[in-house]
Amino acid sequence: MRVLLFDDPAIRPQLLPFTFTRPVAALRCGILTLAEKWQHRLGVAEVGYLTEAYLQAKFPAGNTQGAALLINGAVCPDDVLTKQVQALAPGEALFDEETLVAAHLADATQVAELIQDGFQRTHEVAEPATVIQAVWHLFLRNGAEIRRDFDLLTRGRQSAPVGDVHTIVYAPESIFIEPGVKIRAAILNAENGPIYLGKNSQVHEGAIISGPLALCEGSHINAGAKMRGDNTVGPYSKVGGEVGNSIVLGYSNKGHDGYLGNSVIGEWCNLGADTNTSNLKNNYAPVKIWSHSAGRFVNTGQQFCGLMMGDHSKCGINTMFNTGTVVGVGANIFGAGFPRTFIPSFSWGGAAGFETFKLPKVAEVAERVMARRQLSYDATEQAIMQHIYEATAKDRVWEKSTPAAPQAGIEL
Repeated sequence: MRVLLFDDPAIRPQLLPFTFTRPVAALRCGILTLAEKWQHRLGVAEVGYLTEAYLQAKFPAGNTQGAALLINGAVCPDDVLTKQVQALAPGEALFDEETLVAAHLADATQVAELIQDGFQRTHEVAEPATVIQAVWHLFLRNGAEIRRDFDLLTRGRQSAPVGDVHTIVYAPESIFIEPGVKIRAAILNAENGPIYLGKNSQVHEGAIISGPLALCEGSHINAGAKMRGDNTVGPYSKVGGEVGNSIVLGYSNKGHDGYLGNSVIGEWCNLGADTNTSNLKNNYAPVKIWSHSAGRFVNTGQQFCGLMMGDHSKCGINTMFNTGTVVGVGANIFGAGFPRTFIPSFSWGGAAGFETFKLPKVAEVAERVMARRQLSYDATEQAIMQHIYEATAKDRVWEKSTPAAPQAGIEL
């Protein structure tokens, strides 16, 4: 049966800037994206996405003819919830209080209208569902989701051996190594949670890894890194320095020393050497962060909250991010001092002030960066960035008063 993952209109705006460039279900929490979790549990080869129109070319809905399971893309499944979703009969819907979790559609042709008009409640979840409803939920839920995904992916399978006599291993039964992994003179401690090393990933000399940790396909933990637990390094990324309770969604680099804590970093990002994030206020008060949907700072209720950085954003060496900083899409940050705690999409500058990072210059960088991973900054990617550039113009308040000077060439 066709599986359609929809962006809940009450949730998607709360997950910006990450949902500027992807559907909610394409977010990574744990080892897998939310879409991949449902694919594995339901045994389907692919899913369709019901998302914003400007994202559909990259994340298609596919065939919406006939019967389909409609599932909230913000929901993380477990065994109990999966069984409830599979048991739904045509016309039935599953709710968690006021949140639609899933529905079985006899005919998905009019699915958009059905989502808008609402569904009749027919079932309640047996247990409260894990729903990613705010950006900080991604790192808060990450440790638990690594454990859940680890069980899902490794059940009935045999791990490859460590294969390096100079690597020290604690709780080897909680370590799973996919084919092609290289480990050299590292410490792997899975006593507090599982460690998953994805296909063709590498752990370099002197790295200290505490679980839970997910290192996804083709990624590297650099020499001397200190991974302090509840961390996910998405595919084809490089991470070094000290990292705690953070997610790198994929295709991004934090290759050097510096601290990253209680943070989420998007795709195609780069953190310069000795970049540091504050994740705790000096007065230990709850952290407030910028909400794109509310247009103001909101209280997370969390004592620890670091950096939320959207796709294609970069920062120079020695950048210092204050507690609870939100960076939009396509920003370039550099210079001494602490920049503001909300940096709009397509910003260029730092503590001394910002101007607009013009779209042609953003495209130059994106083309170079993506080419390094043998991927193209094609017309689909360009159209997405064009849409975001226009949609976020209101956030770049300086555009309303001062014309920007021409920008110099970009040094990466």
